[in-house]
Amino acid sequence: MEPSPKSVLVYVGGDLVGDAVMKLPFVRAARHAWPDAHITWCAGKYKSAFATELAPLVSGLIDEVIEEAGFDRPLPLLLRRPLEGRHFDLVIDTQRGVPATLLLHRIRHRLLVSGAADFYLSGAKPAKGYERPAAMVRQMLDLLELASGKTAQPDAPLVIDPEARAAAQVALPEGPAYVGFAPGAGGRQKCWPLENFIALADQQIACGRVPVFILGPGEGDWVETLRAAVPDALFPTLGDHGQPTPSIALTIAVGQRLAAAVANDAGAGHILAAADTPLVSLFGPTPAAKFAPSALRREIIEAQSFGAPEMKAIPVAAVAAAVDRLLG
Repeated sequence: MEPSPKSVLVYVGGDLVGDAVMKLPFVRAARHAWPDAHITWCAGKYKSAFATELAPLVSGLIDEVIEEAGFDRPLPLLLRRPLEGRHFDLVIDTQRGVPATLLLHRIRHRLLVSGAADFYLSGAKPAKGYERPAAMVRQMLDLLELASGKTAQPDAPLVIDPEARAAAQVALPEGPAYVGFAPGAGGRQKCWPLENFIALADQQIACGRVPVFILGPGEGDWVETLRAAVPDALFPTLGDHGQPTPSIALTIAVGQRLAAAVANDAGAGHILAAADTPLVSLFGPTPAAKFAPSALRREIIEAQSFGAPEMKAIPVAAVAAAVDRLLG
């Protein structure tokens, strides 16, 4: 049996903030799989949000981030070994471009796992008949399982800023059952109608629960409408100026205090999943198989199940029933 790796290199092309949030289950699973290893995150071509905006969140999960490692300029890496000749016990190649994988093979390593060229260049291969899943993070977790020989468990704790945790505790004190609503999305075509969120919030109040609206940048125009329609709701992500304040740490801290949440296909859903919030994910024009958050407990509702691809096809009653199942 191979000894557990003491050094792990994870190769990506780069990570925008949204991409990095979606990869958090992999990061957490990697630390669970190799609790004592030095884990290096290598963005071979671009920058990584794990080196900047999300660095505090993954402190202790990722030990080192390398950015712009030169894999977009292959000639120098053919003349010398990449990463200054360093050795890694394990290299996980999360990209599928063969040229990058060939360059990664030039890194001194004990085992390299890669899905490039249908795993032809990988030191560990899946069973015959393996079908690559649609979801990016599931593809990454499959690579991790190949490398570790174990089922991925994305449960290593994230590091939450103490101020964000304290703010969430003040906004949502112990006692009530809080149900979160993230009504926004990058495109309004992915948004369940706001009036449906309002109706669902009223239904939760009737059940003795407290609705909590989680609003992000660009959703400030909803504040007045929601406050008027649901005066008993809480808005913990609004700043002193009454407008949404973008803070992933605060959203996660709030999510950890929710009994359940409802979100569209949007970044907020992935952030709440990272908080381990039981989650109802709503999908219409985008495929759930590819974009559903990797929540530990989740209910996925697709508009197509109700005869149309538009988000408005999803009835309030179906979402309310999903919330009840998560709370039951």
